[in-house]
Amino acid sequence: MDDKQNNNDINGNDNNNKNKKNPKSMIVLIVISVVLTLLFWKVYNRISDGRTDEAPYSQFVQALDAGEISEVEVYSSQIKWVPKQGTGILSKTTYVTVPIADDSLALRLKTAADKYGTEYKGVDESGGAIFYSIISNVAIFALFFLFLNLMMKKGGGIMNVGKSNAKVYMEKKTGVTFADVAGEEEAKESLTEMVDFLHNPKRYLDIGAKLPKGALLVGPPGTGKTLLAKAVAGEANVPFFSMSGSSFVEMYVGVGASRVRDLFKQAAQMAPCIIFIDEIDAIGKSRDSRHGGDSEREQTLNQLLAEMDGFDTSKGIVILAATNRPETLDKALLRPGRFDRRVIVEKPDLKGREDTLKVHSKNVKMDETVDLHELALATSGAVGADLANIINEAALAAVRNNRDLVSQQDLIGAVEVVFAGKEKKDRLLSREEKRIVAYHEVGHALLVALQKHTEPIQRITIVPRTMGSLGYVWQVPEEEKYLVSKAEMEADIVTLLGGRAAEELKFASVTTGASNDIEQATRKARAMVTVYGMSDKFGMVQLEAVEGQYLDRSMALQCSDETATKIDKEVRDMIKASYVKAKGILSKHLDTLDSIAAFLIEHETITGKEFMEIFERIEGAKETKEAQPVQA
Repeated sequence: MDDKQNNNDINGNDNNNKNKKNPKSMIVLIVISVVLTLLFWKVYNRISDGRTDEAPYSQFVQALDAGEISEVEVYSSQIKWVPKQGTGILSKTTYVTVPIADDSLALRLKTAADKYGTEYKGVDESGGAIFYSIISNVAIFALFFLFLNLMMKKGGGIMNVGKSNAKVYMEKKTGVTFADVAGEEEAKESLTEMVDFLHNPKRYLDIGAKLPKGALLVGPPGTGKTLLAKAVAGEANVPFFSMSGSSFVEMYVGVGASRVRDLFKQAAQMAPCIIFIDEIDAIGKSRDSRHGGDSEREQTLNQLLAEMDGFDTSKGIVILAATNRPETLDKALLRPGRFDRRVIVEKPDLKGREDTLKVHSKNVKMDETVDLHELALATSGAVGADLANIINEAALAAVRNNRDLVSQQDLIGAVEVVFAGKEKKDRLLSREEKRIVAYHEVGHALLVALQKHTEPIQRITIVPRTMGSLGYVWQVPEEEKYLVSKAEMEADIVTLLGGRAAEELKFASVTTGASNDIEQATRKARAMVTVYGMSDKFGMVQLEAVEGQYLDRSMALQCSDETATKIDKEVRDMIKASYVKAKGILSKHLDTLDSIAAFLIEHETITGKEFMEIFERIEGAKETKEAQPVQA
């Protein structure tokens, strides 16, 4: 069986069947074309003729004799006439009059033409006019027919609007197994049982166990939820139905529900198999009657719930779904018997990042300087997609520099590109701005070196980046940490305020460069007060709750306005105390600040090792000088 046969769509139609016409579809198409043609012709006549009203013959004769008509068209069955402007009759209206036997009509028309300038003509309705009318109608009908036929071919046809458009990957054609997924060992362990059931269902049925109907993959974007689902299909060696939640929803009510029915019908015919619905929150949001609802989405969700209740797990149908917004899903979707299992796909830890880097770099040529453990330490908080991007950026950098192997320097540079952006070579800072940025960044770095409970410095730079920063201090932890102490958070806040403190100590006026530092410091201080219970004034009370756990992690206050005012004051006091501490520390080491800032201005980028060598040399000389006895 070749690839083309393996990747047939869910309707199971081969290439020959796709070219066959559906008689019902053709009939519906013809009927719709006729209706649309008639409507179009009616609208066209109304637009071209303006408003048309009927009028009695007596009104026509009276208006003609009074010179109130500008144009007259005489047909065999009717007379069309248009009144002049300012005659008291609606001048933009075309009137239609049914004629009667009147031998004086020709004389009346000639008199009106001579006396009032009325234009009149007779219209021949036989022969060429009738032929032209027929040809025009046929042409319009043909155009509508062609347009609808093209639209139906593109959309799968009117009779197929309720058909599921899921992609089916037969057997191992997903191209992914558990070996291709690293850093998510717990998630793989939870899904391995489902794979084993699909391989050996009798083993579980004999003891009376039932396969969970569905598993919900939950985690931040980029952690590999879709990749895990494909790996399950690859391991199980069964058909894999892949569809996005948004693919069910259309503008027509009932289409989504029809597609759900068709999807499960096809899956039942191909069991054992796996159904994967990506971004299920598109159809699975909680049904809320208070603010109105979306009829199409709710019907689709109701049909999905009914289908999940209706199929027999012993047939070997497994439903997998992925989302990064589990808090928005309907409770009925999450109850036992539907999605029985929730598999958390979190950001990888240190070992997970190192394993993920190994997977993504297995086909990349690297030299002996590469240390993936060091790179994993430098990418704390990165997800699998970030790590894959870093490896690729490093390979691209090696090619740009005409080298055949990727080095550790390429990888570290790629981390900066992914998280801070590329260097802006066209943005040249003035001499004064360069000094300000250098002192700002060295202020951060000095407070890292002069405080306990801080993380070592990897690099300091004052080269502008495309993501907006004019410079930054990059810190890398020595080991993976899962808990942060109060002392560490306080030290972080002081460090963040060090840039503004250095500016105030060395320049006549502060600048806008500390905006991001202030934002981060405020967020940390607020979290200490409202989330972590690290404030003596409020104690261990949760005053804010996290919303969007796997997305932006926004915070929502859960307190009165009076308490919120007190929270703001407590945060301001903490920031103020930290800023005073930062200025106090830096004011005692201004010579060190000057020396390192001068070195940074000259070199623009220095490593953490170079920074510590300068720092220790200057501080060591100061201690030696202070230790020498004063001679009388």
